[in-house]
Amino acid sequence: MPNSPAPDRRPPIGKPPPTYVDDVFINCPFDAAYRHLRDALTFAVLACRPRPRCALEAYNSGNIRIDKIATLIRDCRWGIHDLSRTEPNEEGLPRFNMPLELGLFLGAHRFGDARQREKSRLVLDREPFRFQRFISDIGGQDVVAHGNQPEPAIEAVRGWLAAELRHQAPRLPGGEAIAARFGEFQDALPAIRGATDREAGKLAYPEYCEIASDWLIEDERRRTSDRGS
Repeated sequence: MPNSPAPDRRPPIGKPPPTYVDDVFINCPFDAAYRHLRDALTFAVLACRPRPRCALEAYNSGNIRIDKIATLIRDCRWGIHDLSRTEPNEEGLPRFNMPLELGLFLGAHRFGDARQREKSRLVLDREPFRFQRFISDIGGQDVVAHGNQPEPAIEAVRGWLAAELRHQAPRLPGGEAIAARFGEFQDALPAIRGATDREAGKLAYPEYCEIASDWLIEDERRRTSDRGS
């Protein structure tokens, strides 16, 4: 009798429970010029079924920012760290928030308890080996270049999570398929915003996650229905 396929132990697409093993900390810039990549990383995580987390999800001004970030890092087994935006600002000063948060994540992994030592990370940059010119101490990390394009970033996230979740998620969609769905979602987003009276460019991060999650659920239902017809 042929072996039956491994059971799919993943939580429902788009809306996993908020647990350590399902949460992915996204460490990236928040400026408008980077938003297309942030949206792509978030969508790729949702398509692979963990839950994306980032400092944009909470606006409590009573929380010290570094404490909020440290809490997110503590609560996430997985971490995506994009170091592609470190160039000087108009005052000639570099942006070091992303390397700092990567350092916190590495410290939690090295010095934390048994759960923290389970952490895994994906480090991104825009060019291969560029990081060696400004943060050479992380040499030996597998830094993946995305060229400032959503498609390679999505491929990198999918490949990393497919390897990390191989026992729980044996049937993740391919990177090209996720990138294609991201394009479809971006095309549909203006109409979705209009139907919900949400202004373009003003979606809060949790709103974007909610909309992308709902869209992925509906898209999965449609594809399942098409395969069954």
